[in-house]
Amino acid sequence: MDQILNKVGSYWIGQRANKELNSVGDDINSVSSSIEGGAKWLVNKFKGKMQKPLPELLKEYDMAVGIFPRDATNYEFNEETGKLTVFIPCVCEVGYRDSSVLRFSTAVTGYLEKGKLADIDGIKTKVMIWVKVTAISSEGSKLYFTAGLKKTRSREAYEVLRDGVSVDKF
Repeated sequence: MDQILNKVGSYWIGQRANKELNSVGDDINSVSSSIEGGAKWLVNKFKGKMQKPLPELLKEYDMAVGIFPRDATNYEFNEETGKLTVFIPCVCEVGYRDSSVLRFSTAVTGYLEKGKLADIDGIKTKVMIWVKVTAISSEGSKLYFTAGLKKTRSREAYEVLRDGVSVDKF
């Protein structure tokens, strides 16, 4: 009976130790997410990977290096999936030379591929009203911003054919 209790106890302690070690790893990851700019490389170096500066990453993927605010130096990038998360110290707006304005949340996510940042969440642009930017693509000397409103409606309401009502203007 003692041997069984010892094995069960050892197993339980081993599982508990594994959980604690994983928790420490998660804590390191969450701390690394909140560490500002320059210190991030130290945590990544400790974890065994060296992170290049955000402008270098954007340049490597043929994107304009000044899309994000200057203080957006902390980011996470998964090369396998292409998922990019850029951390910005506070919600802010950036004005560009062409008079356009972008508003950034504290975390911007999207999928980065050659010449394109798609499925963006966390960026808006002013077009009479603030509109969510969903994609940015680069082609030669041009950047294309995809922005629009998205409204969810019940499909059921559109399953029956209805007559149109004429109006004067489109």
